[in-house]
Amino acid sequence: MNTVNCLFELGTEELPPTSLKTLADALTSGVVAQLNAAGIETQSVTTYAAPRRLAFLLENLPEKQPDREIERRGPAVQAAFKDGKPTKAAEGFARSCGTTVDQLSRLSTDKGEWLAYTLQEQGKHLSELLPEMINKSLDQLPIPKRMRWGNRKAQFVRPTQWAVLMLDDRVIDADIIAQKTGRQSLGHRFHHPEAVSFKQAADYTAALETAYVLADFERRKLMIKAQIEAEAQKLGGTATIDEDLLEEVTALVEWPVAMTGQFEEVFLDVPQEALIYTMESNQKYFTVLDKDGKLLPNFITISNIDSKNPQAVIQGNERVVRPRLSDAKFFFETDQKKTLAEHGEMLKSMVFQNELGTLADKTERLSLIAGKIAAAIGADQALAQEAGALAKSDLVTDMVYEFTDLQGIMGYYYASKEGKPGELAVALKEQYLPRFSGDELPSTVVGLALSLADKIDTLVGIIGIGQFPTGDKDPFALRRATLGILRILIEKQLPLDLAELVKISMASFADKLSNDTVLADVLRFVEGRYRAWYQEKGIGAQAVAAVQATQETRPVAFDARVQAVAQFSDMPEAEALAAANKRVSNILAKSDQAVSELKVDESLFELEQETQLWQQIQEKQAAQSPLLADQAYGQALALLADLRERVDLFFDHVIVMADDAAIRDNRLALLAALQQLFMNVADISKLD
Repeated sequence: MNTVNCLFELGTEELPPTSLKTLADALTSGVVAQLNAAGIETQSVTTYAAPRRLAFLLENLPEKQPDREIERRGPAVQAAFKDGKPTKAAEGFARSCGTTVDQLSRLSTDKGEWLAYTLQEQGKHLSELLPEMINKSLDQLPIPKRMRWGNRKAQFVRPTQWAVLMLDDRVIDADIIAQKTGRQSLGHRFHHPEAVSFKQAADYTAALETAYVLADFERRKLMIKAQIEAEAQKLGGTATIDEDLLEEVTALVEWPVAMTGQFEEVFLDVPQEALIYTMESNQKYFTVLDKDGKLLPNFITISNIDSKNPQAVIQGNERVVRPRLSDAKFFFETDQKKTLAEHGEMLKSMVFQNELGTLADKTERLSLIAGKIAAAIGADQALAQEAGALAKSDLVTDMVYEFTDLQGIMGYYYASKEGKPGELAVALKEQYLPRFSGDELPSTVVGLALSLADKIDTLVGIIGIGQFPTGDKDPFALRRATLGILRILIEKQLPLDLAELVKISMASFADKLSNDTVLADVLRFVEGRYRAWYQEKGIGAQAVAAVQATQETRPVAFDARVQAVAQFSDMPEAEALAAANKRVSNILAKSDQAVSELKVDESLFELEQETQLWQQIQEKQAAQSPLLADQAYGQALALLADLRERVDLFFDHVIVMADDAAIRDNRLALLAALQQLFMNVADISKLD
């Protein structure tokens, strides 16, 4: 079968930069999925995206669909014939297939016999299929709000200007969002506003490049990054290249040209995070750090034109950035006219949550909780209490009001300027860590205490008023807060009991909590986060469930148990012991006795297998005890592996539910002791 190259390009007004790549990828994947569903295999797929165009090139496509057989099912045979003659249902089905009843076949299924007919469907040519597929994919793009323009009924994220649809050198005539397809595109808005004509579909990128358009998003992105790094190297520094900003800038330009500007060194008195923030978020500039990580008085901008007078472009950018930096300097100086504690007075009028009070109320709770955590982990309790009291004060400063991402960071700078202890100042910055998956953890013990206090307060407070996250709605980021708590406690090896921390937090709310089961609900919510946590680490849900059965509430110990169970499950004896434990659990669960109150009486043993199992259980209890005290759960489980033979012999020869009540209870007590050996670490019956 002949193959062809297919080019599609939709030209528009400038597209939203933060969604450009998403739109382009969705367009291509939508068309490819439809082609594959139609039996047309795509060999080479390339997506293009630039500020004024979405495009794709599909190379070596089969020119048409393969012919295929379609089996149609008609009425049941029982309804298709009466007295040996075809009914109207049978005749109607035959007519719809373009044949007669005697040409129909029969299809037997487990539900009966049916009339059927196999149709031969001719494959359609790409020129017939593509217009509908492209329009369908465009209709399904993730566009929150579509717009109309002029007097047209068509809707899209931006007004369309042209459309190209070609198979090799041929144009496929179609209407795509108010545009007739052709072979002409437009070049760079300023350098080459004239039309660009494609002789062949495969000429796309080369033809556009002569018109000052780099249509390949990834190539353009790599070029921009290389230009930024080269400019930074000229300054003797290293560029700070935020990936999201790099993607956004790539979506803003068709012909990137990096230029370096500078600003007055007096602005370097302002915290560099604020300067970087305003230059990146407001101006889309890239900043440069020296070898010590200090901000240089320079910025790198990516222009969309190759100017004959680049100095004029640079000076224009310098004029634009100066007011931004001046504002930051003004805010920084103004904020310092008050202490953090004085700023904190304004928190009394700022609501944290209607039922839970103000941010001032929250800081009182943080002071209490952080202080108790600090005392438990060997941190300075007074320092942690003061950090909690000042934790949210920077939220009402001018700097954070203008640059919200600087919360915590500005608290650090203002506390340092006040002469507060260094660990307190750092804790104010670290309270929000970790902010996302894989983010760093607080480096100071006061920072750990404050970060835990902040997250636990939010978690307990919101669940305490019955507001649970649902689906993808989690307005208070409880899932993220919980993972942050677990990461801190486990990775920093803090032996704190989460249930006790929840109780401390509950008490700090006084009578504000309306949920009577808040402790159980919080611990249940944490259990769900455990599953997600360990899934990312490649540990299965069964191992997590085995440990959750022990109701372990110390995350460090929980982690040690899970790791032990994961290692144990790889042992050859694990499967048999898990099955035996499940059998034990079932027997004990069916017993009417309060098994935990029963004691083993050796004088009631009737069989050798009872005696042997009990002896081995006692030996394991003695050997396991010091291991459990050291939380060496892996070793504690491993030493139980050789119980398998004794357990198997016991079940082969001993009838647990004997007629004699005393014998029966004694055997149940023996099984309870066996089960407890494993339950000291985890319920391994969950592994079966």
